[in-house]
Amino acid sequence: MTTSGYTFSRIGGRLCLDFSNTIGSHIGPNPNEHLGTYDDLLAWGQQLDLIPSRTAKQLAAEAQRHPATAAACLARAKELRGALYRVFTAIATRETPPAADLARLNRELKTALPRQRLFLAGNQVTWTFESGPADLDAMLWPVARSAADLLTGDESIGRVRECASDTCGWLFVDTSKNGSRRWCDMADCGNRAKARRHYRRQKGNPEGGE
Repeated sequence: MTTSGYTFSRIGGRLCLDFSNTIGSHIGPNPNEHLGTYDDLLAWGQQLDLIPSRTAKQLAAEAQRHPATAAACLARAKELRGALYRVFTAIATRETPPAADLARLNRELKTALPRQRLFLAGNQVTWTFESGPADLDAMLWPVARSAADLLTGDESIGRVRECASDTCGWLFVDTSKNGSRRWCDMADCGNRAKARRHYRRQKGNPEGGE
């Protein structure tokens, strides 16, 4: 399915986690796919400021000229997303990340890292990625770099969490002071969990007492 008009979340706190969260209800029977088409992938890249509007238009035109290549790029994006999800859910549960998924990330890094260039913005030097109008996978490169940085050098790696909802599966960096955050969003999954607990209490005790 397509997701025209969908607003992608930045709740993960790191780009690679936000990318993993482009599918909802990972662990439920009916996942909510928000990358149904290559245009959706472009929309995600734009919304997360990875590609400017002009580049997105060029890539959209290239995708129309080469639909098979665009479809292959989308499939590759979903494969990477699945690998990242498994790697970081393992991290969140203090388990060893699957070797096959780390290998998948390494293959993406092999494509991404040679495209990196130092860029001077005002008085600051930062990393950027050099891409052209035919690089349909350009938005995947910073995702791979983000994952590598989080795994190897980011002190936040110990605060990667998976939403406690049994139907969500979104990943995030817990920035709470005591490291006790359980939900991707208290206003969403947190409130639904509270409502379910309330319903079960009411059903078990019509008077509403404990």
